[in-house]
Amino acid sequence: MKLIFLIFSLVLLSIAHVGAGELKHLTLDDASAIGLRIQTDSNTRIEGEGSIKITTLWPATVCLGQVTGLDVENSMLIYRAQVKSELKGTAFLEMWAHIAGGQYFSKGMNNPIKGKSSWQTLQTPFMFQKGQQPDKVTLNLVVNGTGTVWVDDITLLKEALK
Repeated sequence: MKLIFLIFSLVLLSIAHVGAGELKHLTLDDASAIGLRIQTDSNTRIEGEGSIKITTLWPATVCLGQVTGLDVENSMLIYRAQVKSELKGTAFLEMWAHIAGGQYFSKGMNNPIKGKSSWQTLQTPFMFQKGQQPDKVTLNLVVNGTGTVWVDDITLLKEALK
């Protein structure tokens, strides 16, 4: 009986692929087709030699870095950055904590940057309880819209839990 079911399943799978037709083909011969451009902008900055300028034609999530070796057990980790925008939409910081094989996030959606704005401080916190120690932390910028966002002076802060 199991053999008959296996043969029947394989026949159905082979028939299903015969009828599949291509809807769209993306050649990616030109990187501009991706609609995302990331570059250093030495003219627009808060500190140092420049900022990261992110221009996108549609919503995107951009990884700005990954950090390992943080001692943040029983504390709050705060991901803070200086952000400036010329957007149709919003952008916010997002932090992923990779803990013991699981992934957990904190999104700064309550304090986004939007429209045309000067430099603002954005941040998002993540609370690590006793016994929680991340293997790594991923720092993202989420753009819900189109336009340009500049990011500079990323800082991770640790605050003890009470």
